Amino acid sequence: MTRSIRRAVLVLLVVGALGAPAWGAELKPIHTATAKDVTVTLLSESGQWVAGPNAFVLEFVSAKTKQPLDVGKVTLGTSMVMPGMAPMKKSATITPDKTPGRYLAKISFPDTGARQVTVTWDGPAGKGAALFSVNVR
Repeated sequence: MTRSIRRAVLVLLVVGALGAPAWGAELKPIHTATAKDVTVTLLSESGQWVAGPNAFVLEFVSAKTKQPLDVGKVTLGTSMVMPGMAPMKKSATITPDKTPGRYLAKISFPDTGARQVTVTWDGPAGKGAALFSVNVR
């Protein structure tokens, strides 16, 4: 299956599963990180997170073979540290997609700013975590 057909199918699945607005464009990477032998990519229509609700896709592939990985249970949490205040934490709602290695997700942010992101997984591909920063615009 060509990449553009796979992406079109993914968009239809995301729209049906999340009730998100109809995405006419290809999904763009928000951020890519590699931990151990796993490459994690956050994808969305705009290629960024914004203040307010966000629908996005998490994609897991082998860093060596570039093949999709079934990573089992996935969590994504964010934290924003502000001086003199407790960290602002948010967690995404994540649902496995029918396509191995893909997960549909939603998260909402009250404001803009840099977020520390932690993605964890535990399943057939082993346990792992990726830590990185993403700007909410």
